[in-house]
Amino acid sequence: MTVYIDPPTWPGHGRMWSHLVSDVSYEELHAFAASIGCPSRAFERDHYDVPSHRYADAVGAGAVEIGSKELVRRLTAAGLRRPKGRPAA
Repeated sequence: MTVYIDPPTWPGHGRMWSHLVSDVSYEELHAFAASIGCPSRAFERDHYDVPSHRYADAVGAGAVEIGSKELVRRLTAAGLRRPKGRPAA
């Protein structure tokens, strides 16, 4: 099981955000997110938005820290990338 998180460098709603993804399955991603208390509303197409104050919780639970470009590369290589405008499978 490998879940990845990028640094909290994405601004929105007055805070900074990270993206949490799996390179295996959405089921793995949803299970991991639930285990660290991410609400289901934080899921957007192919990732969870994680506020900066929860970043350490995700890493402490086993999320692997990687850069944003590498995160997208792994998500795409796994066939799990869902860009805006592309319907869910």
